[in-house]
Amino acid sequence: MLPFSELIQLEKPVLVDFFATWCGPCKMMSPILSDLKKRMGDSISIIKIDVDKNPATAASYQVQGVPALLLFKEGKLLWQQAGVVPAAQLEKIIRQYTSL
Repeated sequence: MLPFSELIQLEKPVLVDFFATWCGPCKMMSPILSDLKKRMGDSISIIKIDVDKNPATAASYQVQGVPALLLFKEGKLLWQQAGVVPAAQLEKIIRQYTSL
């Protein structure tokens, strides 16, 4: 698997879910992200990053709370939000920021 710094350089949009195993709202994001992947297919990549196992990566993006969602394309951070976001809203955001 590619390192995080290379994964976010992809041409297609990459949605990163910063989560923690102990976080209730984070557990709610898993089925939402599965739904989003079904909606958008291979047009996006979705990556989950455990903040407890990757504190430096989380800190480098000022992730204060989890779940935190960050949208990258070609290495650029396009959008960032903490909290649970419904799949339909995420799809709309991704399409708005990436012109998919």
